[in-house]
Amino acid sequence: MKPFLLLATRAEDDVADEEYETICRFSGLAESRLHRVRLEAGPMPAVDLDRYSGVVVCGSPFNSSDPPELKSQVQRRAESEMRELLDEVVVRDFPFLGACYGVGTLGTHQGAVVDRSRGEEIDAIEVTLTEEGRRDPLLRQLPPAFHGFVGHKEGTRTLAPAAVLLATGARCPVQMFRIKQNLYATQFHPELDSTALLNRIEAYKDHGYFPAGTAEDVKDRVRSAPPVTEPARILAAFVDRFAR
Repeated sequence: MKPFLLLATRAEDDVADEEYETICRFSGLAESRLHRVRLEAGPMPAVDLDRYSGVVVCGSPFNSSDPPELKSQVQRRAESEMRELLDEVVVRDFPFLGACYGVGTLGTHQGAVVDRSRGEEIDAIEVTLTEEGRRDPLLRQLPPAFHGFVGHKEGTRTLAPAAVLLATGARCPVQMFRIKQNLYATQFHPELDSTALLNRIEAYKDHGYFPAGTAEDVKDRVRSAPPVTEPARILAAFVDRFAR
């Protein structure tokens, strides 16, 4: 089987390594089958998509909708590299799964409006599948409604013209969409369990996701949240469908 490619942008080694571990665990991929490139650490190497089964992009401290002058040189370089890769990914309808930051990368590439009007506090929210979502191959095994972990400063205000809405939420209506047949993005996090989310709260407690000094309150909210079990099945379904 050809490996999958993970494009990561987290500078904190412990968080980045935990993200890699949970993606492997939930997807069923051995580490040898998930090739990771950390874009925050250096330029993206040349990517030959024919060597891979699919591409995964997960969350990030980057915000796609920030004005260019507020983005670091590293973010501007990483986003330019991802846009160039997405040019080929979209034309080929090459298997792609973006989570959270993946909504911004794929969505804006396809003409979506992503801004800070659809941010969500860190929590487990109810996600509801649309009619199209209930028919989609990646989601058929999921119940019509389930809980997923979110926590983001920006979200999709206007869906890309070519996108099919697959899942919705109350505060942020665009929770998952598909472009063509094989390109997916979720606003919620399929790669997170409660332990990993608690660790991220600690790692990013000074990054503006919640008021300063309230990290323990946010952790308590996560600990008391309903069980979050279904989103991880999307990773396994993505691998099962596209492994070559």
